Amino acid sequence: MNQSFAALPYRRCVGIMLFNEQKKVWIGRRVRGRTGEQLQHYWQMPQGGIDEGETPEEAALRELAEETGTGNGEIIAESADWLTYDLPPDLLGIGLKGLYRGQRQKWFAMRFLGRDDDFDVSPRDGEKTEFDAWRWADIDELADLIVPFKRGVYEQLIKEFGGFAKD
Repeated sequence: MNQSFAALPYRRCVGIMLFNEQKKVWIGRRVRGRTGEQLQHYWQMPQGGIDEGETPEEAALRELAEETGTGNGEIIAESADWLTYDLPPDLLGIGLKGLYRGQRQKWFAMRFLGRDDDFDVSPRDGEKTEFDAWRWADIDELADLIVPFKRGVYEQLIKEFGGFAKD
């Protein structure tokens, strides 16, 4: 890693593993072309930054609503630690607006309390949308669907929250 990029901070953010009654996990298909990404693996769980003065719990509930179109989730667990990943060299200085070397994330397992038609990933209020499609996935699929540089985080989450996917 270039020394100037190594000095960049991690962006503080949250992520959500949202479980339905069938113990499947909500994933969204990322809109292609963001920050120059050429992605084969473009499905991911909702995640986003923590705003100034916001707790991680508040950020998780806000991000759920912003990225999925529904606020019908309740927090059932929190990751034991903050999990980090570094951007790959080709995205340093580009991804995350060039301000960060990666992300430091607090993850939350949530139970979905609504119906599938509650979800709406279409653009709202002139803002760009994060996802252009969504689906429910088996927890064992997640690590293979995410971009490789986030795979370690997803593998940790599968271990930590995997009990919520069992009968």
